Amino acid sequence: MPRPRRLNLANVPQHVIQRGNNRQACFFNEIDHRLYLKLLDSSCQLHQCQLHAYVLMTNHVHLLMTPLKPDGVSLVLRDLGRDYVRTINKVHQRSGTLWEGRFRSSLVDATSYCLNCYRYIEMNPVRAGMVTLPGEYPWSSFRTNALGRPDRRITPHLSWMRLGENSKQRQQTYKALVEEAMDQPTIETIRRAVRKGLPTGNKMFQAEIEQALGIKLGSRRRGRPGKIG
Repeated sequence: MPRPRRLNLANVPQHVIQRGNNRQACFFNEIDHRLYLKLLDSSCQLHQCQLHAYVLMTNHVHLLMTPLKPDGVSLVLRDLGRDYVRTINKVHQRSGTLWEGRFRSSLVDATSYCLNCYRYIEMNPVRAGMVTLPGEYPWSSFRTNALGRPDRRITPHLSWMRLGENSKQRQQTYKALVEEAMDQPTIETIRRAVRKGLPTGNKMFQAEIEQALGIKLGSRRRGRPGKIG
């Protein structure tokens, strides 16, 4: 059965999930996390992608990026996956694949869902029971977006920039937003969209994507859906 077409558009945010093969670990120590972030930074610069939010979990990764050219995200994940796996296999004396096939992705409606995707991504360690507060987890963008820790990898999205008149106001507003419990329907909308490769947004946003790409999306059902964390 043919794989669903990857939805790529320049200047539209994408929520990306890449999971370890068979749900196995893809990070084994602190050095691995730092290596991944270093390679992510260089690949984003090379392929003109802006990184807005991220979290590196034990066996999967969430990224929120905006490509400045249509295939930017795919190129970033291609190079990042190749270079990271090559180094990890060498350092940890292992062989074979590390990632579970294709990464999953969803175009995000910047008006209605971009900040919700920020929150969804950075709250992942809390939902997983790894920490009590998002700021306790070292491998996410929360400390930058909400607490002001410098991170050259992060480019604020316009929706984040509109939260205040200066960085401190934006961080405080965003922190308060994250502290509000996200309603379950919004969580399920984000999960379903990235699982199925559909746009994260309302019907109008989906129609805009269909028109821009000249396709009809439908439900894009392909096989058994996997769990999205």
